[in-house]
Amino acid sequence: MFGPVDQISGDDWRKVIETNLSGAFYCIRAAAPIMRRQGAGWILNIASLAGKNPFAGGTAYNASKFGMVGLSEAAMLDLRHDGIRVAAILPGSVATEFAGGRGGDPGWRLTPEDVARTVADLLRYPDRALPSWVELRPSRPPKK
Repeated sequence: MFGPVDQISGDDWRKVIETNLSGAFYCIRAAAPIMRRQGAGWILNIASLAGKNPFAGGTAYNASKFGMVGLSEAAMLDLRHDGIRVAAILPGSVATEFAGGRGGDPGWRLTPEDVARTVADLLRYPDRALPSWVELRPSRPPKK
């Protein structure tokens, strides 16, 4: 749900925040006690580069992704001493239906498999390492 800040309805704002930010909070809150009991676990939040780079018309989306990055960082600090590693993955443009056919040829975008590989790679990190933030960008976007 995109649009200028003064044109986003309160209902649309709540839908985006509840889905993108509150949903991650409730999942972390449910999973953390289980992971704490087992002494280990990973929480991987898929945020977005929009969580650090706002764009016009992205009011609710940007706010939700900025919030997810902050939630991930705070959760990492809260949980890492219990063996629970928390990371945020911030992909740039990914060729999905979400992109809505924008930007011409989608061949330059990341693929969902690129993001999935990042998740799999993080899960293989040794216990002593905590990559808490990963930015993932297309290597050759169109020149502006």
